[in-house]
Amino acid sequence: MSERKVLNKYFPPNFDPAAIPRRKMPKDQQQKVRLMAPFSMQCTSCNEYIYKGKKFNAKKETVEGEMYLNIKIFRFYIRCPRCSAEITFKTDPKNTDYAAEHGAVRNFEPWREEGETAADRARQKEEEEENNPMKALENRTLDSKREMDILDALDEIRTRNARNERVDSEEILARFGESERAAIESQLAKEMNEDDELAKRIFGNGEGERVKRLLESEEPDAVELAKITNGEEVTLPTFAKASVFKRPKVAAIPANGTTNGIKIKKKVVVNGNGSPMPSTRPIPDGHTKAPVTPVNGTKPTSTSPAGLPGLVGVYGSDDDSS
Repeated sequence: MSERKVLNKYFPPNFDPAAIPRRKMPKDQQQKVRLMAPFSMQCTSCNEYIYKGKKFNAKKETVEGEMYLNIKIFRFYIRCPRCSAEITFKTDPKNTDYAAEHGAVRNFEPWREEGETAADRARQKEEEEENNPMKALENRTLDSKREMDILDALDEIRTRNARNERVDSEEILARFGESERAAIESQLAKEMNEDDELAKRIFGNGEGERVKRLLESEEPDAVELAKITNGEEVTLPTFAKASVFKRPKVAAIPANGTTNGIKIKKKVVVNGNGSPMPSTRPIPDGHTKAPVTPVNGTKPTSTSPAGLPGLVGVYGSDDDSS
């Protein structure tokens, strides 16, 4: 049974590699490869745009009779994805790029034009110097002058840097700070004066007087403002503690019912029968109780006890009166 993984092969002693027949390959044989479009292009048959990086199944062959510095040039064949027209492009080792050959046109690329222009100028300059020695001398003179200008500018920059290193930075900052501060203050004062002039021209009171701006320190308080407006003195309320008025004590009423020449009217209580009741007010010391005179021939009633129970007992009810 043969090995699945062959590590060593047996070569017989009479093996001759030269005796193995070699297959003959045509020189213009094409190979099938898988590639991506190296640049954006437009098909000339259907005007279809093919973007850079689109994948194609292409055929590759070697260009016969074209070489650059002994480097082979290859040609690729692809098909348009819309109309299936054949498109060919080949390598460009000189510019390390690809060049469209047939069936499509490369889209415009501005950065590619700039690179080609610089290369063309350099090549044209070399050709002129080879054919014209005086032109080469002029170019060398211009190059020398340009180098001298560069050196002079560099020397000037170095001198300025050295001078700046010797200058005190704090002093410069202080000087510029004071000048800027003074300029700002003058600008603010100028703007305030302009505002005042504009206000004087536009605003005014009813009497024709100009309005004057009041500074923060000259603003009047509420009392002065009210006095100016009304023309009268304004008294502000005080929040002191109010004084309590105490009623004087009333002295004992004398028997004649007068106090200091003022006659006091006594109240008379009437019972249910319409007869007056005796007074229940306590008698002060040193005074005697005055006798109660009968009214309309009725007998005097006994004195009732003082207080609420006495009043209740005296008045009675409606049934008793009837």
